[in-house]
Amino acid sequence: MLNNIPPELLIRYLDEDIGPGDHSSLASIPACSEGKARLLVKEEGIIAGIDIAEELFRLSGNRVEFVKMISDGTRIAPGDIAFTVEGDKHQILRTERLALNILQRMSGIATRTSEYVQRLSGLKAKILDTRKTTPGFRYFEKEAVRIGGGCNHRMGLYDMIMLKDNHVDYAGGIEKAIARTREYLSAKNLDLRVEIETRNIAEIERVISFGGVDRIMLDNFTVEQTREAVSLIAGRFETESSGGITLETIRSYAECGVDYISVGALTHHINSLDLSLKVY
Repeated sequence: MLNNIPPELLIRYLDEDIGPGDHSSLASIPACSEGKARLLVKEEGIIAGIDIAEELFRLSGNRVEFVKMISDGTRIAPGDIAFTVEGDKHQILRTERLALNILQRMSGIATRTSEYVQRLSGLKAKILDTRKTTPGFRYFEKEAVRIGGGCNHRMGLYDMIMLKDNHVDYAGGIEKAIARTREYLSAKNLDLRVEIETRNIAEIERVISFGGVDRIMLDNFTVEQTREAVSLIAGRFETESSGGITLETIRSYAECGVDYISVGALTHHINSLDLSLKVY
């Protein structure tokens, strides 16, 4: 596994794109001819996906030399060269679009995440991603968040208990949802952290009274409500703010003393960074 990315995903993406053959290159470029190309940066931001691009070129034929010029997490500017490739022209051409697609989207996410992280400078709150990801691309998007300075929440439904409002309502209330969760974890011999979503101060009071969780999510609270909630919880549980928090408002929430702030927009509302693979 490369940076938490299963290699079989990269192979699947290559197979999806190449299919029975890159007929454009096979038809127009002589076999066994060699060339050079380089990744040209055309927009400021944070680069992410270089190591994955290197692995893609290895998996696509291993007849190209990949030279990394810039590492993941580096701040980049127009004109920078992130890497060069030299070798089989067919391999370069059949790999370039997939590598660019991954690099551009990951770099856009890393750049956006970095902007949020910078707004929290000097405060304890950490930025979290969510499950609002592209199906089949979650590993890449969450790795990009990490490269941009954020933290990964749960990877999926299997590695943490998250009792959302619908879980609570279906279970018959906060107390029943938590009690059944503790019974389930015990019966299955699972050691998973438990987070519960709350919608108002009254629900927080019920969670505090009942216990049995590790973190309380404050969903769609105002800044004033968040400050009241953090004071009420008083460090007995971790706290997480969530719901419609933007670059403009995130520092105000962090100043309330929450431990985490989750931002779905890190992965589902992103502009890809402008990068280009050019022959030379």
